[in-house]
Amino acid sequence: MRRREFITIIGGAAAGWPLAAGAQQPAMPVIGYVSSTSADASYMTAFRQGLADLGYTEGRNVAIEFRWAEGKFERLPALLADLIQRRAAVIAVGGVTSGLAAKAATTTIPIVFLAADDPVKFGLVTSLSRPGGNATGLNLLTSELTTKRLELIRDLVPTASVVAVLVNPRSPESEPQSRDIERAAGAVGQQIRILNASSDQDIDAAFATLVKPRDAALLVTNDALFSSRRDQIVALAASRAIPTIYDRRAYADAGGLMSYGTHYLDGHRRLGIYTARILNGAKPADLPVEQSTKFELVINSKTAKSLGLEVRTSLLALADEVIE
Repeated sequence: MRRREFITIIGGAAAGWPLAAGAQQPAMPVIGYVSSTSADASYMTAFRQGLADLGYTEGRNVAIEFRWAEGKFERLPALLADLIQRRAAVIAVGGVTSGLAAKAATTTIPIVFLAADDPVKFGLVTSLSRPGGNATGLNLLTSELTTKRLELIRDLVPTASVVAVLVNPRSPESEPQSRDIERAAGAVGQQIRILNASSDQDIDAAFATLVKPRDAALLVTNDALFSSRRDQIVALAASRAIPTIYDRRAYADAGGLMSYGTHYLDGHRRLGIYTARILNGAKPADLPVEQSTKFELVINSKTAKSLGLEVRTSLLALADEVIE
């Protein structure tokens, strides 16, 4: 072979090396994130922070595809199918209903859930210590805090003879949720009235039945529809002067009277950390379900004043934050 031919062959091969090397680099892993609620920038930021705690940065070494059902559970199968088609490496889900939909959609892609209720009770995992299957995550203990919420709203509104409870009957979580509420009410001797609502119009109609606000208070249960219609619910409670307690601080930030529940931002950060651990090679079956340990009581004193309520000093002292 002539020297010139040899150089030409080597030169041509070398020119192709960068392309070949680029083609051999692994594709950036994709995280699918599906929630039953509407988009929430604060939760997205907290989730990204959890990933960053273990070295994953969106756009640098991981991609995130967010999907939101906006309180419409029937959208979940299509949202999940799209992420499976995109070959998501992990699917993170917010809510028990989203978790159940994800498990129905795939038995192979790892699932990390943020459940507001006992994941064993709903069949998301076999046990908390050894989940089994392709799912693990965090339990926010929302239902377990129902008794405390009833006590708090009675403390703030001792004249309330009845506490109405807003429930979405179309949610797969509604029946066990209602049973938990009835048990909690029995434990503290509180009369309750269940108000069903599964649409915007139902929410309006439910509030219209609260005709004696001085004799009633309201507890809004954890539900994707209600969370997605947060501003509507807070506005109705204000317009009808209904003292209301919620499960997360986002309602109090929006003008709601009081919230008590898991620190949801920390929960989403932990969800990001669990997702990163899966990307690092951990198997869902071997990762115990984590129980929430951070809870917060938030009181909106401005709303309390507008309702003519005096918040006792002892209750203010319990609050993690008082919104002036």
